[in-house]
Amino acid sequence: MEREITSHKVNGLNEALRITTTDEPGAGGAHHEYVIAGVQGPLDHHPIKTTEIHFQNGPIAEAGYNGISGEALLAVVVDRLECFQKGQYACSENALALTKIQ
Repeated sequence: MEREITSHKVNGLNEALRITTTDEPGAGGAHHEYVIAGVQGPLDHHPIKTTEIHFQNGPIAEAGYNGISGEALLAVVVDRLECFQKGQYACSENALALTKIQ
């Protein structure tokens, strides 16, 4: 059953993103499949590509490797924030987010 997530909607870009879960929660209560899609608007000159995220589903010993980990996804966010902090977009908000994620 699809469920929309809206906690990211804090500014224009995020208002244009739709995040949904596309599977039923697993044995641990968490979803394993998410879709992030761009919502078309009047200023969209470059449509946002749809991104599918598939997390590990089931114990590795039983299911093998079949998805990404939360740690892998957070590593991408950490790298992006660290790069921002080295450039023209360094700010206290990014530093705080980086600290909290780490």
